Amino acid sequence: MAVRPYWKGYLKLSLVTCPVQMMPAISESEKVRFHTLNRETQNRVVSHYVDAVTGEEVKDEDEVKGYQRGENDYIILEDEELENVALESTRTIDINVFSPRDSIEWIWLDSPFYLSPNDPVGQEAFSVIRDAMAAEDMVGISRLVISRRERAVMLEPRGKGIVLWTLRYGDEVRDEEAYFGGIDDEESNSEMMPLILQLIKKQTRHWDSELVSDPVQNKLLEIMEAKRKKTKRPAKAKASDAKARPNNVINIMDALRKSVEGEKRPGKR
Repeated sequence: MAVRPYWKGYLKLSLVTCPVQMMPAISESEKVRFHTLNRETQNRVVSHYVDAVTGEEVKDEDEVKGYQRGENDYIILEDEELENVALESTRTIDINVFSPRDSIEWIWLDSPFYLSPNDPVGQEAFSVIRDAMAAEDMVGISRLVISRRERAVMLEPRGKGIVLWTLRYGDEVRDEEAYFGGIDDEESNSEMMPLILQLIKKQTRHWDSELVSDPVQNKLLEIMEAKRKKTKRPAKAKASDAKARPNNVINIMDALRKSVEGEKRPGKR
């Protein structure tokens, strides 16, 4: 089944414009999700908004957005006012700034989307913009309204398409110095370094999606399959089956040497 585009609009660079479509690059549809039920009736539980003071249910048409500026003091914004904010960027990705790709650090990148031509007629214009950025190792910076919120976005050429990243705002990124500043400036132990390098070499493997598989979700699926077949719930692992944890601090050099030599710690599979 074809997946519907998340967004449709236009990619624009000066006088060059082409129709494009955008799809989320990641999906959470395969995750196990639960509904809250009434244990007695097994019916789904639904939630309603209620007035915090009167306790009465609030109708959909009476719900409104409010920004708190003081105790029990709010500035009310109507849906029409919110929809009209940054309206010009709802359907056009207008690239007005280019930056070297390596100048934008990972921490600014938020959510990725795949951007592709939405019409055969516009493929040439799309390809020219993509290839020009790739040739100069540049990315485009623009703005776009997503879910009624204007976001700064970065356009990065990738293969035959373009990856659009939403970018975090400046007040969302914390200064790393506040967290790393207290770490000593001492150089790494010269005796430990060769052992660490051997460990890295020994444990290196090519990237595989299995490296980031979700064991919790797999276990949940097993439990639900067992319940579906009306079998007993899998027994909980005994404490003795769990990995044994060292209860005292051992010499790090000895631990590294044993790891390099291939010796396994107790309880490690």
